[in-house]
Amino acid sequence: MPALTSAHLWKKTGPRNVACGRRAIPYGSNYQSFLTPPAPCGHTHCQKKIGNVRHFSNQSSNLEFEEYGDPGKVVKMKTENISDIKPNQILIKLLAATVNPADINTIQGMYAIKPQLPCIGGNEGVAQIVQVGENVEGFASGDWVIPRYNAFGTWRSYAIADPDEFMKIPSDLSLALAATIAVNPGTAYRMLHDFVELKEGDTVIQNGSNSAVGQAVIQIAKSMGVKTINIVRDRPNIDELKSNLMSIGATVVETEEDLKNSKAVSSLPKPSLAFNCVSGRSGANILRQLSPSGVMVTYGGMSRKPVTVPVGSLIFTDVTLQGFWMTRWNNKHSHHPARQEMLEKLFSLARNGQLRAPEHDLVSFTNFQSALERAMPAQGMHGKKQILIFDF
Repeated sequence: MPALTSAHLWKKTGPRNVACGRRAIPYGSNYQSFLTPPAPCGHTHCQKKIGNVRHFSNQSSNLEFEEYGDPGKVVKMKTENISDIKPNQILIKLLAATVNPADINTIQGMYAIKPQLPCIGGNEGVAQIVQVGENVEGFASGDWVIPRYNAFGTWRSYAIADPDEFMKIPSDLSLALAATIAVNPGTAYRMLHDFVELKEGDTVIQNGSNSAVGQAVIQIAKSMGVKTINIVRDRPNIDELKSNLMSIGATVVETEEDLKNSKAVSSLPKPSLAFNCVSGRSGANILRQLSPSGVMVTYGGMSRKPVTVPVGSLIFTDVTLQGFWMTRWNNKHSHHPARQEMLEKLFSLARNGQLRAPEHDLVSFTNFQSALERAMPAQGMHGKKQILIFDF
């Protein structure tokens, strides 16, 4: 079995037998307290606390796919031995990793980036440094880190890497927020700051408002004094959903069907900025709500339908349509001060209680099939971010 090296980014890695009988992590549980008691399996290495670097395994368990297709069928757990690190490398232990729509699309072969196969899945997560090479500066054992670049392959328990591939983050964040802060809150932050110069009292409108990005938009906008009109699909638990979004700072929450005749929407200043992650009819509906010279930013297409533009919006309202892709922004600003500045502001919001993790499920890494199933577009009504927890 080959040894794991940093050259294995998007390469084959991979199933260690981890079926030791540990209980699944229930949604809403505290990860630190979950790991503190002796594990039911009796394994000494299972008795650990986040923040104290434990003795690590000599193998890494990884989720790999060798072909594009249905994630539930092509993603397999495999293992690989961990080699000794070189003087200029670090060894990291993944703590948590997200399952994002982009991950699902990548496995299906439908994403803009098509990695070389076989490869490890996962674009986002948080890790703890276990070992630091003797020539590495600026990092220490115990530091929490997140990937600097796209497509690192976070669905694995360990990785050896160049320290430049990671950025340090504070370890006082909740595990769920640390694992999700780079992509979704980053997208929300950039869209709120890069397209229209918003001032206190302004209004923005968005569809897909219960998505992780949508929840971050609501919270960050509220911290700026900006009002949000939030459009969601109708569903059996619509009242509960509306209540949840209002509790994190939404100004108005309406269904697609109620938007046109909403008195709550008409009572607010016309939005100068719209965020579209659905496209199709939903995108056209929020576009019609824009003020003259307003901007609609499209960052997703959940309906799998094109963006349709009412002619009147172009001619008489003079709207502008733009696209945004967080991956492109991150790659362009990988070492730019603007990226660290953005992260520091997000950390500050989190510490002040103004930004929390999206609604989520914490799922044991060994139960990855459940997380993949719930993250599929067909399960969109589920509405919770799936976060894999490396509980072994």
